[in-house]
Amino acid sequence: MIYEFRTYDLVPGSVNEVIKRFGEAYQKRKEFSVLSAFFYSEIGPLNQIIHIWPYQDTNHRAKVRSEAVESGAWPPKISEFIQHQHVEILVPWSFSPKLSPGTEGPYYEMRSYICKPGSLPETKERWLSKLDERKKLSPLIGVFSVDIGTALKIVHIWSYKDLKQRSEVRAEAAEKGVWPPSGSGQDFFSQENKILLPASFSPMQ
Repeated sequence: MIYEFRTYDLVPGSVNEVIKRFGEAYQKRKEFSVLSAFFYSEIGPLNQIIHIWPYQDTNHRAKVRSEAVESGAWPPKISEFIQHQHVEILVPWSFSPKLSPGTEGPYYEMRSYICKPGSLPETKERWLSKLDERKKLSPLIGVFSVDIGTALKIVHIWSYKDLKQRSEVRAEAAEKGVWPPSGSGQDFFSQENKILLPASFSPMQ
């Protein structure tokens, strides 16, 4: 299983129109394959959308995308609003949950870290040492390594019912020594996060 993360930076003020047009086109596009999620940024880089597509492998991705384009159903008519597109293929870690439809949100925090060369095995071990305790506080939606795109990048997504719960969970995790795993900061060159909300047609709500 692979996931294609497509991040688009949009013209300011166009997010609602883009979501509308995307949602309309998706009604036909999902006959070829379905989304895992469609988010727009609430905190972090503004005027940004992220759509996540699951595929069996890169051959499956190429086949589906070709069929969707040939049908005339895709892409959505939003090119006039797109300022930048960033596409990455991610592979879930062995213990990552599968991205599935549900109502774990509606607030999703996506955290992206650039790791130091050779640090991934130790990072995964640190995660496993604390992950069961951390998941008792709020759900882990998924954790991935970038396979095609930004080298040495990992992405993890957590869900919350609201921003107050996020603050409370993070404070409790730190107070109990549950999260972040001890020593993990030494593994990264950089870290960034963004708070995302789902569009109405997103399978993850």
